[in-house]
Amino acid sequence: MKRYTKAEIRALVDALPENYRTPDLDGIIRQLVREGADVSCLRPFVLTEQDLHRIYYYVNLKQLRDVNDRMQFIHENLLFSDWWHTDQLIGFVKALDFDRAIAFAKDYVNSEDPFIRRWGYVLFISSLGRGHAAQLLPLMKNDAEYYVQMAQAWLIAELAIDEPQAVFDWMRQNELSYNINGKAIQKICDSYRISDAWKTRFKRLRAERRTHGTVSPKEGPGL
Repeated sequence: MKRYTKAEIRALVDALPENYRTPDLDGIIRQLVREGADVSCLRPFVLTEQDLHRIYYYVNLKQLRDVNDRMQFIHENLLFSDWWHTDQLIGFVKALDFDRAIAFAKDYVNSEDPFIRRWGYVLFISSLGRGHAAQLLPLMKNDAEYYVQMAQAWLIAELAIDEPQAVFDWMRQNELSYNINGKAIQKICDSYRISDAWKTRFKRLRAERRTHGTVSPKEGPGL
């Protein structure tokens, strides 16, 4: 294993073409992974230099074969400063045990950092969240941060792919602001994996939620 310095890694990046793209950066990552490189030197800089952020996470996570080790690494390095930093990690933990994942998420969604709160939701945007609407929908709460709202809406729409009835029934009664419910319904309507019939029902629900707020079970649109 070679322990790299920041200057050595910066030299690799600086050698890329001026207008390099993510695949170019990933070539460096593959090289470092093959070498079993130690890139711990980058940790202090990942919030200020975006290319180093990707290198730090990917080189470390790709060398960890056990998904529990990957999750622990992420947990110990919750260094996010935008949505991209957060969402790029989803695929690394999709094989995690659901109960273990939601135990982490219950803490994350209460963080003071909006991008850690976002991680608490987007963590489940994969097979990890599939079929778990009953456990995941209660994580939703009113949040003023746009990127958290969008994460909530994204997860709600993903859950509606496999469990539209559960999401619909929950949305008729939840206490979330229209801002979150409306975004979720828009994502549901944009999804090619949700039927037109369900989209029509959610659209009707959106109109009622916009006008009246929370809809009682007896007042929602019929199925």
